[in-house]
Amino acid sequence: MLRDMRTRFGGSYWGYLVVVLWPVVHIFVMVVIMVFRGVPSPMGNDPIIFVATGAVPALVFQYTSREAMKALLVNRPLMYYPQVKAFDIMVARFLVETIKGFQGLLIIIGILVAMGVDPMPVDPAMAVSGYLMALILGLGMGAINMGIMSVFPGWLWGYIVLTILVYMTSGIFFLPSMLPSELYDVMKWNPVVQIIEWVRLAYNPQLGVGVDYTYVLGWCFGSVSLGLIMERLVLRRFV
Repeated sequence: MLRDMRTRFGGSYWGYLVVVLWPVVHIFVMVVIMVFRGVPSPMGNDPIIFVATGAVPALVFQYTSREAMKALLVNRPLMYYPQVKAFDIMVARFLVETIKGFQGLLIIIGILVAMGVDPMPVDPAMAVSGYLMALILGLGMGAINMGIMSVFPGWLWGYIVLTILVYMTSGIFFLPSMLPSELYDVMKWNPVVQIIEWVRLAYNPQLGVGVDYTYVLGWCFGSVSLGLIMERLVLRRFV
């Protein structure tokens, strides 16, 4: 973990701070754009809360899965030490990403409070569980991507394009449930869409959407399980 942080964040506290604040700045740039345009919240609450409840889980998934997949790429020299295994590097990156994600969430909550916006959801346990699902899904997809990249290194750029498409179609600035039912049913196959709805339901239980919790849990823990299987069967063969 220490080597990962020192090489990745420039060996300074400022480098670590920049990486933690980057998704926070990303979120608030979108909030400023929406507020400046005067777009009302489709949920009927503060527009800042509407954007944050969509952007936070989407960006947690995007940043976590993308950074986790690069663990072996940037820490490959550690593999020269026989006592260091690919699994150790994977777990170290997962822990760093989890800590970084929770620090970013706390900063966002602090900024909202400073702005006079109440960030407390109606159902806090539901909001936290939705956030955890975004984090677990990001870690699981990151683990799968590690296995793919060990065989096809160019997959890094392909996955970046894929996450951009997922990000744009996950319903951060709109409610997918307000679209035609045929299109909404297709979008529901994207687990990130349902995770965002999971978090938003915690803020507005009358939102009128249904989350398939079994489907989301299957994606989250299924991806983690598949990633661990690939670590044993794929990474150990090609690393």
